[in-house]
Amino acid sequence: MILTVCPNPSIDTYAWLQIFRNGEANRIAKMKEFPGGKGIHVAMALKELKSAVSLIGNWAGTNGEWIKNNPQLAKIEISGIQLMGNNRKCYTFRSGLEKKLNNTELLEPGPEMMAEDWNLFLTQFRMALKGCNLVCLSGSWPKGAPEDAYWQLLQICEKEDKKAILDCSGIQLKNALKDKFFGLHINEHEANSNFGTENHIEIRKHLKDKVSLLAITKGKEGLFLHLEELYVHANVVINDVKSTVGSGDCLTAGIAYAIAQELPFNQIAAYGVACGAANCMNEDLGMLRLEDVNKLLPKVQLNADKFT
Repeated sequence: MILTVCPNPSIDTYAWLQIFRNGEANRIAKMKEFPGGKGIHVAMALKELKSAVSLIGNWAGTNGEWIKNNPQLAKIEISGIQLMGNNRKCYTFRSGLEKKLNNTELLEPGPEMMAEDWNLFLTQFRMALKGCNLVCLSGSWPKGAPEDAYWQLLQICEKEDKKAILDCSGIQLKNALKDKFFGLHINEHEANSNFGTENHIEIRKHLKDKVSLLAITKGKEGLFLHLEELYVHANVVINDVKSTVGSGDCLTAGIAYAIAQELPFNQIAAYGVACGAANCMNEDLGMLRLEDVNKLLPKVQLNADKFT
């Protein structure tokens, strides 16, 4: 069982409009809604990969009920706590005329977390942790959550001897790196923001005593994956990119799946890249299809020669 943590679930909404005019009324032509939040994307991808998966989150209002009861989350064990307010909506805009508008996102703030909510979440997390052997912790936290929320969860994972893969940014990442944990996934923007460089070798040197597994993604350049002393660069070319939203989360899911299956190192990288690319081939936000993953796996290019 893999446990996924989604602290800030959302309803991800595709919104189509022809053009956006500043200072004027803009009418959305049509919308399509999906369960969202980084941890939920990871959970859905793991489910599609036929992995046993559970999900813990902070649920609020009618939006929270809609997310939990969505058919895409069927057969995923769901737990967590109830917050006041309503889970957020996150809009991704698409336009047939104004191409620069495509994949522009607008994110609502979501509910607020109180001190008593956090204590209850910790209790729920400890309970959810008992039935798993790997944890994926992904995304932002609601307003009011501790700035070291992920660090606290990672400390619990360490005490319970559970491997954890973290995907976050900002103060949560800074605080998480106070102690060692198993795995970290960051993209090129997070790398620059937190370490002042996109160079995977420099970042690996900086984090050699902090994480065993380091995954750095650079869009079309692919995945730079380190595990202890091992390194590989993995990439796969796709011609028809329909949506990049959630591709990093699906990549995290692919890596987690391969680790849970105890696959060889190169296969860990291959699954990560294939899952991230498969998401890009699907118009639905943050979702992949197993058939696409299986088609892409043999096409993944692996190169370990760049690491010195």
